[in-house]
Amino acid sequence: MDEVLKTAVSETLAKLGLPPATFTIEHPADLAHGDYACNVAMVVAKAAGKAPRVVAEELASALAGQIPYVERIEIAGPGFLNFYLTRDFFTAELERAVAQGEIWGRNETWAGKKVLVEYTDPNPFKEFHIGHLFTNAVGESIARLFMMNGAYTKRVNYQGDIGLHVAHAVWGMQQLGIDSDGDFSARELGKAYALGATSYKTNEVAAAEIRTINKAIYERSDAAITALYDAGRKVSLTYFETIYEIVDTQFDEYFFESETGPRGKELVLAHSDIFPESDGARVFVGEDYGLHTRVFLNKEGLPTYEAKELALAKLKEERLGQYDWSVISTANEVNEYFKVLKKAMSFVYPELAVKTEHIGHGTVRLTSGKMSSRTGDVITAIDFIDEVAIAASAKMAEGGVTEPDAVLARNVAIAAIKYTTLRGSILQNTIFDKEKALSFEGDSGPYLQYTHARITSVLKKAREAGLESGVALAPETPYVLERVLYRFPEVVKAALVERAPHAVTGYLTELAAAFNTFYAHEKIADKEDTYAPYKIAVAEAVRTTLKNGLWILGIIAPDEM
Repeated sequence: MDEVLKTAVSETLAKLGLPPATFTIEHPADLAHGDYACNVAMVVAKAAGKAPRVVAEELASALAGQIPYVERIEIAGPGFLNFYLTRDFFTAELERAVAQGEIWGRNETWAGKKVLVEYTDPNPFKEFHIGHLFTNAVGESIARLFMMNGAYTKRVNYQGDIGLHVAHAVWGMQQLGIDSDGDFSARELGKAYALGATSYKTNEVAAAEIRTINKAIYERSDAAITALYDAGRKVSLTYFETIYEIVDTQFDEYFFESETGPRGKELVLAHSDIFPESDGARVFVGEDYGLHTRVFLNKEGLPTYEAKELALAKLKEERLGQYDWSVISTANEVNEYFKVLKKAMSFVYPELAVKTEHIGHGTVRLTSGKMSSRTGDVITAIDFIDEVAIAASAKMAEGGVTEPDAVLARNVAIAAIKYTTLRGSILQNTIFDKEKALSFEGDSGPYLQYTHARITSVLKKAREAGLESGVALAPETPYVLERVLYRFPEVVKAALVERAPHAVTGYLTELAAAFNTFYAHEKIADKEDTYAPYKIAVAEAVRTTLKNGLWILGIIAPDEM
C-alpha cells in the first residue's frame, strides 16, 4: 500500500504542476493520526513558493476519492497528509495473510537473481565461541531476508584451515601429546591452540618451531605434521556441523583457505603492477587511494588473508556459477581491511568487485568484556547455549512447566540469543543480559515464541468448540491488531533494503504486544459471538506472521510452551 500511495502522490504532483520531490510515506507512531503519513507538502513548499499547508490542501483535494482503499485524507501539523484506510482494506489483507500461509510476507523484488551470503567463517583448530554465534545469527538473517525477497540464495562458509593459527594448534597438539591416530575432541584442540598462541608470543624457540610448522602445513612436506593437521581439521569441521544443526543453519558451500591460498599467491605474482614488492613482500599500496597499505604476500612468499580473499571471489563464481550479488558478513573489526580488499579486487576482478558487499557488524560482549581465544579465556558456543538452556528450563518451570522438554529449552535459549543479537542495529555492539533475554513478558525471543504458542492453543480450543475462521462478517471498526498486521510485507522489504533485521524484531514485538492486548479484551473462541469466525481469522493471521517473521530471525516457533 505504501507504494500505491507514493505513486499516487507523485502523479498528483505532476498533474498540479508542482515540482517532483523525494518524500517519505511512513506509519504514524499514533494510530489516531492515520495509517500512513506523508511529508510531501513540506518538501515541495519552498520550490512551489507556497505555504506547506496550502500545498497539502491542494494535494488532499486532488487525491480525495482517487486511491483505492483510502477512506479519507486529513492534514495535520505543518502540512502532513494523513491517510486513513478502509475497513475493506484490512479485511482483504487479513484474508490474504491467511490464504498465503508460509509465503505471507514474501515478495519478488530479487526474483531471478542469485545471491551469495558468506558468514560465520570459523577457523578450524580454534573454539567456536559466542562471537561466532553472533556472526552466524546476523548472516543467517540476512540470507533469509534475501530469500523472503525472492532471491535464489546460496549460503557460503569460508574457513581458515591454514595459517599461523593452525600452526599454533598443531604445535600445541605436539606438546599435549595428541596423536593423529588417537581420540581427541574439539575442546582439546582449543586448548592446544591457546597453548601455541601464548607460547608464540612468549617463547622465541617455540615461535621458530611454529613458523617451521606453518610452512610445512602449506607445503605438506612433513608426514607427521600433515597427519596431525588432517586429523585436527576433520575433528574441527565435524564439531562445527553439530553447532550449525543446533542453530538451524545449513550451508550450501564451504570454501577453505587451503584452496584459496595457492590461487591467491598466483594472482599476486601475476599482477606485479598492482602488488609491487616492498621489503621482500608484495603489497597493495592503499595510500594511493586514501586507504592503507596491506601485505598480500609475506616475506616468506606465503599468501596472507588478503591474497586468499582475492582468490575466494573468483572461486565462488567458478564453483557456484555467475551470481548477481555477493554479501560477506563479518565483525566490523575488519571493515578497513575489506575496503582495501575491494579496491584491490577492482583492479584484478572489476566485474566481481562491483557486486560484492561487505557488512561489518558489531561484536557480542559480556559484562566481563571482550573475549580472546588466544589466551583460552573464551566462552564456547555450546557451553553458552547449554547455560542459557538450563536457565530457560528453570524459567519455564517457574511458569508451571514442571518438566520442560530439553529440545524446547534449547530452542528457547537460541531464541533468546538470536533475538538479543538482532534486536538492535547489527552495526552496533551487543551485550547479552541473560535475565532480559529470557523474559516472557516482552522484548525478547521467548516472548514471541510464547505468543505463538498461546495463539496455537487458542485456535485449538476454537476447533474443539466447532468454530472455524471466516471473514464474511467483520466488525465495523478494524481492530488495532489488524492495523499492525498488514504491515509485515512492507517490513520484510524494507529490512532487506536497509540490511536491518532489527526492523523485523521490532515489528514482531509490536505485533505480539498488540495481539496480547487484543486477547485480554476479546473472547476468541466464543460460540455466542457473531464475530468469532473473524477473530479466529485474525488469530490465524497473527500466528502465521509470527512464524514467518521468526523464521527470518532463525528462531523456531513452538506450538506449545
